[in-house]
Amino acid sequence: MKKTDLYKKLGLKIDDKLNKAGTPDRFAQGGVLDRKAQRKLDQAKGLIPFAVKLDAQLASDLRELALSRELGMNELVDALIRKGMSV
Repeated sequence: MKKTDLYKKLGLKIDDKLNKAGTPDRFAQGGVLDRKAQRKLDQAKGLIPFAVKLDAQLASDLRELALSRELGMNELVDALIRKGMSV
């Protein structure tokens, strides 16, 4: 194998690593937070985790409703519970 072929293969390896690395935070502007950072933001807002078990069909209906209203699941459930408790 020629020396130039070795350099071509090395270049391909480097390109492959760069493509698999993803977009740096400075370009994505830190779009995705890790769990620890998200937990601290939630605590600062006064939010606490609250787990419930729901029927699978109800959960899928809630997901569809959240997508149609362009809301997150947390905001949708918050609004629905507040509306239900006000009656």
